[in-house]
Amino acid sequence: MSYEKMEIKNLFNLEETIAKDIFTDITYPWEVLPKISEFIIKLGNTLSEEEYEKRGDNIWIAKSAHVYESAYINGPAIIGKDAEVRHCAFIRGNAIVGEGAVVGNSTELKNVILFNKVQVPHYNYVGDSILGYKSHMGAGSITSNVKSDKTLVTISYQGQKIETGLKKMGAILGDNVEVGCGSVLNPGTIIGKNTNIYPLSMVRGMVESNSIYKKQGEVVLKQDEKK
Repeated sequence: MSYEKMEIKNLFNLEETIAKDIFTDITYPWEVLPKISEFIIKLGNTLSEEEYEKRGDNIWIAKSAHVYESAYINGPAIIGKDAEVRHCAFIRGNAIVGEGAVVGNSTELKNVILFNKVQVPHYNYVGDSILGYKSHMGAGSITSNVKSDKTLVTISYQGQKIETGLKKMGAILGDNVEVGCGSVLNPGTIIGKNTNIYPLSMVRGMVESNSIYKKQGEVVLKQDEKK
């Protein structure tokens, strides 16, 4: 079976992240997750001192970014140009926050790549995940990154189980994904670009691009919804 819809090239515009090079010679996005920490340290040490300030151990913050005093950032981390890290945000480490991105009140990040213009603005948990350009998670929506039985994460797609080899994997959101308030993205969730997730949804496995996810078992293509 072809898993082309899950390939990096079909989920993201790589020109919209400072982390573009981490995706080189990799087919599927979850393969990037174990590489984030080392990549940040390598990239951070190459950033312009005119544009970025190094604070603490392996933390680089763009001088144009707005980081509230009450926010906590643990390295390795890169906070991009014009990003906003708001009151009581908690960045636990291994995080790349893209240009113009918003990390909001009481939002927690861990081992993530947020592409440019991503918004996780209200009470979100995002762990072991990648969020594509302009993707947005509504208030209280979270990624669940560990299975309750602690076995390795698999991805469900068309009746198949795709092995990731990872104990921790949250969600992969393609470009321009909208996740409704209060939703839970279960371990191994992949959402194709330009897709909308209804509020209070429980999502698992692959949701194809240009879809509307209403509930489990009820997903429609946007073009069909308009008919």
